[in-house]
Amino acid sequence: MTEPSSPPPLDSDDSGTPVESRTESPDALKSAASETKSVSSNPMVNPSRSIRPHGIAESKKLAAAAAQVALDNNGQDVVVLDVCHQSAEFDLFVLVTGQSRRQLHAISEQIDDALEKDLGEHRFGIEGYDESRWIVLDYGSVVIHLFDEETREYYDLESLWADGTSIDLADLGITVH
Repeated sequence: MTEPSSPPPLDSDDSGTPVESRTESPDALKSAASETKSVSSNPMVNPSRSIRPHGIAESKKLAAAAAQVALDNNGQDVVVLDVCHQSAEFDLFVLVTGQSRRQLHAISEQIDDALEKDLGEHRFGIEGYDESRWIVLDYGSVVIHLFDEETREYYDLESLWADGTSIDLADLGITVH
């Protein structure tokens, strides 16, 4: 194994801001990338457990808890989508439609509270809370998407991730009202 090379030198752009200059050849970049690959060269086949350390069973438990909270708060069209074979970063999506900004905020806050209190899980990040048309809660292996109806229909994640598998809520032990 070779010693890591030093970072590329910094140049500056027209404004004087430092920027990296890329002097490596494409072959050198391919070689460096191949040294860091796991067992499979395709990250979709061998997803990294350093990103998703708990495995699919724990991801399902987290997704089930989030979906149940959404349903308990009158979330509609709740779908749990298994995308672990399409993504190296996460296992499951939870998709929920809410009827108002207030409802989306309530669902988001209740999910955060329940997952922290009941499962000891902390959110890595949140996007869209202020705009409230599409709130994304990032729990690492599970990404929760809370939409208003128009935004959910427009982005249609179920079609975009059509290679994923929808998991029956009853199979996750979720009580549908």
